Amino acid sequence: MDYTEKPLRRVNAYKGVVVDVTADLVTLPNGATSIREVVHHPGGVCVAAVDEHGDVALVRQYRYPFQTHLLELPAGKLEPGEEPFAAVQRELGEETGLVAENWKDLGFLYVSPGISTEKIYIYLATGLRQGKAHPDPNEFLDVERMPLRELADMVLAGRIRDAKTVAGVLKAAAFLAGN
Repeated sequence: MDYTEKPLRRVNAYKGVVVDVTADLVTLPNGATSIREVVHHPGGVCVAAVDEHGDVALVRQYRYPFQTHLLELPAGKLEPGEEPFAAVQRELGEETGLVAENWKDLGFLYVSPGISTEKIYIYLATGLRQGKAHPDPNEFLDVERMPLRELADMVLAGRIRDAKTVAGVLKAAAFLAGN
């Protein structure tokens, strides 16, 4: 059976700085109609930057929606028209000051496919050299390093809850274990 929902009408509900929200009237496969609220997001990137000792560069920052500090892989949003690879290089440098010689595209993930168009592109960076970090003016974070194995254990124990970090750490660990 074809489960495709067909759009009938769109209402622009909210236009924000980072996201826009629409309410779409759709026809369901059984002929009924329903509303689909969609958060339109430009997408983002994240990077597991692993040094020669197997340590991963992380950032600790406050996340307002959850009113807590989270330990995360360096990440950021795509600028209009920006390619993911350019964005991930920019974000790694801005947040950590690191420059990578080697890059591996680990694919992308849908952040919350039931309500959002956001896709995050995940990369592995190796061959690191330290430069000077230059975070955005309103970005406050601390850079930390942790062994990849310890970080993967924290992910599996449920101590890391940020989805992009969970996926990026597990993908990086699996890729590096296979090489």
